[in-house]
Amino acid sequence: MSTKVRASHPARSRRIALLTAVSTLFLAMSVAGLLGFAILVMRDSANKMDDERAVRAAQAAVRSVQQKLAATVTDNAIWDDAYAAMNSDQESSWAYENWGKTTKDYPLYDAAVVISQDGKIVSAYDKGAAFDPYSRFGSSFSKLVKEANSAQREPLLRFVAAGSDIALIGALSIQPFSSSTDDRAFSVLSFSKILSEEVIEQISSEYQLTGLRLHRSVYLPQNLLSIALPGPDGRPVAFLAWPSQKPGSAVYQRVEPYIISATALMCAFLILILVSSRKETASLRALADNAHHQATHDSLTGLLNRSGLLEMLASPACAGDDANAVATLHLIDLDGFKAVNDGWGHAIGDELLKLVSQRLKVVHSEAAFAARLGGDEFALFQIGPSLPQTFSREIVTVLKKPFLIGGRTIEIGGSVGHCSHRPSLDPLELVRRADMALYKAKQLGKGRAFAYAPDLDAEREELACLEGQLRRAIADDAIKPVFQPLVSVASQKICGVEALARWHSPTGFVAPDVFIPLAERSGLIDDLGMKILTFSIRAASGWNELSLSVNISPIQLCNPNFVDDVTDILAKENFDPHRLTLEITEGVLISNPDQASRAINALKERGIRFALDDFGCGFASIGALRQFGFDRMKLDRSLVWGLDDEGRGSGILKATIALAAALNIPVTAEGIETETQAKALDDLLSSERLVA
Repeated sequence: MSTKVRASHPARSRRIALLTAVSTLFLAMSVAGLLGFAILVMRDSANKMDDERAVRAAQAAVRSVQQKLAATVTDNAIWDDAYAAMNSDQESSWAYENWGKTTKDYPLYDAAVVISQDGKIVSAYDKGAAFDPYSRFGSSFSKLVKEANSAQREPLLRFVAAGSDIALIGALSIQPFSSSTDDRAFSVLSFSKILSEEVIEQISSEYQLTGLRLHRSVYLPQNLLSIALPGPDGRPVAFLAWPSQKPGSAVYQRVEPYIISATALMCAFLILILVSSRKETASLRALADNAHHQATHDSLTGLLNRSGLLEMLASPACAGDDANAVATLHLIDLDGFKAVNDGWGHAIGDELLKLVSQRLKVVHSEAAFAARLGGDEFALFQIGPSLPQTFSREIVTVLKKPFLIGGRTIEIGGSVGHCSHRPSLDPLELVRRADMALYKAKQLGKGRAFAYAPDLDAEREELACLEGQLRRAIADDAIKPVFQPLVSVASQKICGVEALARWHSPTGFVAPDVFIPLAERSGLIDDLGMKILTFSIRAASGWNELSLSVNISPIQLCNPNFVDDVTDILAKENFDPHRLTLEITEGVLISNPDQASRAINALKERGIRFALDDFGCGFASIGALRQFGFDRMKLDRSLVWGLDDEGRGSGILKATIALAAALNIPVTAEGIETETQAKALDDLLSSERLVA
């Protein structure tokens, strides 16, 4: 019994060893088979991928040829000079000089044809020689001309047979560029490009399509790849065809002996490779996750960055689980952050951004995620039943609360723009709409919340149109100054004039509080300001005893060339600098005091005087009045109109005039409309012994 038992141990061991060997061999054979199959799949995939690449390259080449011809036709057809010429008796000679002559050696087209409104040939040249396009291109050309004879702004492109050749024709009606027309019929310009052997060779070289050829027959060899060139009726008129390069097969033939040899070695190390691969995969996955996190998150605050926000907005999670939930994107811009950075340094600014991010994450239970888009701009995504406007106002309220950093109490604020999200809305479009709402909120003042509405797009388009009109108006000197008299209260005589810019556009009068801010935003204020100053000086040159006051923008004053430009205008017009007063608002004293101070001092040295405009409606300090040494203080009209109100109106005006008297600054008041206002102002000025 014991012997049998002892004898059974080696047998069982051999069975286990055999089973292990068979399993190992089966595993090795399976792995080898899978590897062989994988290599074959790779070979076929490489062949297929190269074929697909080649097809895409051929399609891209055809699109490139079409786009070049389309752009050329558009540039030449939508042209004021061409439109005028085609409606004159010089149409034939003009067409030849501008288009027909160039066909001789122009690389973008071989033939240029102009067909009149009634279908007659005005000009038709191919490689510099006249030809009949109806005969060359057949009935498809007539159909193409008829289709193109309209006010459409996009050219028609067709491949057509031209004898033994294949040509690409682009046609477009000749229209004016700068104005609209009521014409219902137009002359038609068409350019054509022959797909010659040289063109095909160039495409073959540029797009790596070895053996590319043009075939007219629909019966192509099986080993050729091809794309169709559709004709006017949609059926192919020709094919671009080329042999498949089969790079996978070529590589496979070279490495096949090595693959067979390596298969045995791979089986021996299979287990080791699997274990090592598993560890490496885990490591790579961790690295990839870390890299993705860094790419989608802000390094300072840990919030999502712009890329991360767009990724989240595109995810299904942003749709919300509750059908009644509102999904809304809120964009936040901090108010007063730049002052913190400038006053306390970037280290404090960074700490402030961290604290802001912490508040935003817990501002509301419906805040799904937060992001920092750069600088002092943040985003919050809301999913929940609360009204978006209520959510935005809570953000504004939270940001108004003081922040404590290193023993400092820092107060800022925030403006918010929001837009409701829909699954069909592209994330970039959602961000754009919320950004437009944010811009509107900032326009309305600090600490505001505003919701996106389609009217904002219409307003933007209207402003863009108005900006174009403003640009033309400045170039055409359509904005002129008008002059408002400045009357001395003491003598009741006109002692000067103030120049006011006025614009009567083709659509009507445009208020200065509309086109002046628009000129500042669009970078046109320097040109506009200098033209108004020049016109005003020329007009006032004949008024020898009158002073001239001209308003200037804070942006002009911050221009490093402003001092030299003003000096040059005065010298060119031979105008006494002592007669000129430049009026500025107090905003420039706050936004850029150093540059403003340098410009004011430089111009005052030349004899020019400065007046502080609209005093009493802003935040100018007594220190600023002393620092900049204004020659005159101009009271805002709201202070004068306050004389008609019972209570504090006259007291505020009297205090303001007393301040001017203490600083020994003469006063000008605007907005005097009644005798009562004039008498009251005269009494106040006389009591303070101020000149007005």
